[in-house]
Amino acid sequence: MTKKYILDQSSPVSELVNVTYSKDSPSSQRSSTMAPGKERKILYEDVAEDHEEVVSTVYSSPVPQQSLESNDEPFTTYFDEKIPIPEDEKHPWFSFRKLWAFTGPGFLMSIAYLDPGNIESDLQSGAVAGFKLLWVLLLATIIGLLLQRLAARLGVVTGLHLAEMCNRQYQKVPRIILWLMIELAIIGSDMQEVIGSAIAINLLSVGKVPLWGGVLITIADTFMFLFLDKYGLRKLEAFFGFLITIMALTFGYEYVTVKPDQGKLLKGMFMPYCDNCGTPQLEQAVGIVGAVIMPHNMYLHSALVKSRQVNRADKREVQEANKYFFIESCIALFISFLINVFVVSVFAEAFFGKTNEQVNKVCTNSSSPYTGLFPNNNATLEVDIYKGGVVLGCYFGPAALYIWAVGILAAGQSSTMTGTYSGQFVMEGFLNLKWSRFARVILTRSIAITPTLLVAIFQDVEHLTGMNDFLNVLQSLQLPFALIPVLTFTSLHPVMNDFANGLGWKIAGGVLILIVCSINMYFVVVYVTALGHLALYVVAAIVCVAYLCFVAYLSWLCLIALGISFLACGQTYQLGLTTHPELFLLNNVDADSIVTR
Repeated sequence: MTKKYILDQSSPVSELVNVTYSKDSPSSQRSSTMAPGKERKILYEDVAEDHEEVVSTVYSSPVPQQSLESNDEPFTTYFDEKIPIPEDEKHPWFSFRKLWAFTGPGFLMSIAYLDPGNIESDLQSGAVAGFKLLWVLLLATIIGLLLQRLAARLGVVTGLHLAEMCNRQYQKVPRIILWLMIELAIIGSDMQEVIGSAIAINLLSVGKVPLWGGVLITIADTFMFLFLDKYGLRKLEAFFGFLITIMALTFGYEYVTVKPDQGKLLKGMFMPYCDNCGTPQLEQAVGIVGAVIMPHNMYLHSALVKSRQVNRADKREVQEANKYFFIESCIALFISFLINVFVVSVFAEAFFGKTNEQVNKVCTNSSSPYTGLFPNNNATLEVDIYKGGVVLGCYFGPAALYIWAVGILAAGQSSTMTGTYSGQFVMEGFLNLKWSRFARVILTRSIAITPTLLVAIFQDVEHLTGMNDFLNVLQSLQLPFALIPVLTFTSLHPVMNDFANGLGWKIAGGVLILIVCSINMYFVVVYVTALGHLALYVVAAIVCVAYLCFVAYLSWLCLIALGISFLACGQTYQLGLTTHPELFLLNNVDADSIVTR
């Protein structure tokens, strides 16, 4: 006998129906046994093919019957089309056909590792520390891969992405706070991405298109590109692959042009050292970690993996999906790592240790219209994605400038689109929105674009570095609100069943999250102490107390999920975690009285 739970999530449960039918019964007969006028949604199922009968426990509510595939259904998402996974009996252990079918979500996820904020962190790392921090970039990418694996497994095993899981598992007040924090992270990331695209447009137009004009252009073309999924999910994923290819070619061109020292590059990548490093280099190392591991990317990746057809009742299929998604993520992050290495190496080779006076002289000799950006003094050169392109143009010709701008535009445009998807998934998951697709895109875009446009109107394109530092701090503060929940849920056996984290993953995951969050908190403290104003210190202290209390609450729940049960102080229901997540919507009905055993 096998159990199958079918749960309606549209309203509180009002009726319980037990249905028994033969495995070989026709589908029409099975559907006829279910009461008419009910809408049901499968959240959890455990079906074995080798049993003769299936017992269904159906929880339903009296809502009008409506086909989930109806054309009148306004709730359309990225997942309207599920990619089928082909069978390959000749290659049961590994199949390139299956890998190709699973390829897509990991590359969309990897775009967050290539957004303008990351590119700016890369070039500043090269200019400030040379090749000495490449090992930090490598280590941050590996840590990011391991954390993304947890997010992907959550989506594959449960069929719910991280925001949906938070909505079902946390109590109302923590859930709302968590949603607001993630929205702040998405807004901060989106501002960097949109402004990065606007800077690229400004460079390509030789300054004729102002920053606010570039923001408006980015908004318009983002809307156009977002509707590409109307023509098929694979076409949309191919378009993202095209943008990643553009980044690889453009930044690869800069790498070949500059010809970095390969010996120094390999030493910096595989030998953890930093000779003669001081506070600037340390802050840059912290910035690399903060730029690479982004909070909204956990929510994005856990949702993207739902776009493949995986029978979650078949343990073998779930294992296979986890394997191929991990392989795809490894390939995608390896490509993103190479692109980041290109940028670090270019600025490490050409501009490490350079002064403003040296750059000013070169720009003057090359008749660059941007010479005024660099004062004629002996201060160390400071660059961002705007000045970085200008410096490349001065040293290696106008072609290097325009190719750099094309790469930044591709990075900004692709990350803006994935940021919009993150916003949609987060809002739908936390708030259970049932809006039309167009309305959801308008809302999620407006939340992020409005502050970005204001910044673009009142801020000069040449002086955006301070704002970029603030946005990095904002995202660093939100990181625990993605990492702690994903470790919590993937460690809960009622949620993940046989795929819950083992002891090794629990320890490793906890240590990694502690390290990453500690590094980012150091980055925040350095930023706040540099403000130098008493009123700002007081405000920061108040915010810090509230922030740490909420992080402590989430950590408390996470420790319980990791197996430290004496912290529970009673039932986990009281802490916001359900012992039977598949029955969470039953308003705490006793599971033992309704589960068919």
